[in-house]
Amino acid sequence: MNYPHLTVSKEDSIALLTINRPEKLNALNREVINQLSDCFQELNNDSEVRAIIVTGAGEKAFVAGADIAEFANYSVEEGKRLSADGHDKLFDLVESLNTPVIGAINGFALGGGLELAMSCHMRVASSNARMGLPEVSLGVIPGYGGTQRLGQLVGKGKAMEMITTAQMIKADEAYRLGLVNYVVEQSELLDKCREIAAGILKNSPIAIAYAMKAVNAGFRDGVNGYEKEIELFGEAFGTEDFKEGTQAFLEKRKAEFKGK
Repeated sequence: MNYPHLTVSKEDSIALLTINRPEKLNALNREVINQLSDCFQELNNDSEVRAIIVTGAGEKAFVAGADIAEFANYSVEEGKRLSADGHDKLFDLVESLNTPVIGAINGFALGGGLELAMSCHMRVASSNARMGLPEVSLGVIPGYGGTQRLGQLVGKGKAMEMITTAQMIKADEAYRLGLVNYVVEQSELLDKCREIAAGILKNSPIAIAYAMKAVNAGFRDGVNGYEKEIELFGEAFGTEDFKEGTQAFLEKRKAEFKGK
């Protein structure tokens, strides 16, 4: 499939997905969101892809935000549809994928860019990265999950401060707050993400998918995360990966798990 604003490469079961609009600081518009949605689903359905790294082209920005010109004249109903479509097509989609997604934050991650990073399962930032949700400075609020996911990651009080002041934070503070897993020099960013991905590849892809579903369940309204864990724990016993993993342990050998 053709993705004009994206580039994709694959190596050792790891896919590198790059948002390629450096002249626009990789800003998200409807076209880019649609392409990302299709591409993430394609990679998730690829049995050979066991981990996905997503980043932005160039050295300035992961994603510097949404394309404001696209929605500057929207009505109330158009605004609601814009938010709902974004949740459905991209941000909730990424969070719910069976394949782990690592966000490689290589510069500015603002507004929709930070919301995309937060929908990833893990985040690594370069030391020059800057993160924030500046929407209230435009008279609007974060609409792609930012008001929910930021609080889950950094706590309610800090999320309230970041959103209401529209402040940007540096990579080292993002690490201290738990917003990112690691901070490295920009030249080491993709290598660090590949190192994490390599650790993922050693384990059962089915068990990983189940585990991510169980973790996500604990952050969803109306869902009992403990009950979801019990359900998925039991289901894991019926998989070929469970048979292989336990047999390999008993035989003191390395498990050979199949693809997704």
